[in-house]
Amino acid sequence: MPRRTTGTPTTPARTDAPAAASAEAETAPCVLTQGSRPSAIPQPLPTDVFADLLVAVLSGHRPVHSMLRHTRGRAYDELAWLAERGPLRTRGARPVVRDIGYFEPRPGAIEAFARVGAGDRLRAMAFRLELGQDRRWRCTAVELGGPRPPRPETD
Repeated sequence: MPRRTTGTPTTPARTDAPAAASAEAETAPCVLTQGSRPSAIPQPLPTDVFADLLVAVLSGHRPVHSMLRHTRGRAYDELAWLAERGPLRTRGARPVVRDIGYFEPRPGAIEAFARVGAGDRLRAMAFRLELGQDRRWRCTAVELGGPRPPRPETD
């Protein structure tokens, strides 16, 4: 496997036989360039990221406007309406996501649910994510048990 370096080698170049060079490359540590990431680090699923973001907003630990670039359509209005009522605000224990499940109705869309716990209370939250043309996930709907935001009348 070839090594990556940042411009100045960490060891002097060897002029020995090719077998010795390949043996060194196999045992030598991988040197990463600035800005590169090893591919072995698992990336969080979009459902995990959004569940944490939504819980932070609905519990009052993040402002609603922090979700502007992460929402699309009516989802921001729904989230603002819910956050105004503070459904996950608690005294003492901070709400945490305990479990997440999801369903993919079609490629590029995820309908997810999360069980949110705060102290001895357990709440359910549902949200929908859609993959945009720019390959970024955005929340397009969010619901929490209890009253729902009023929908405008359509003529």
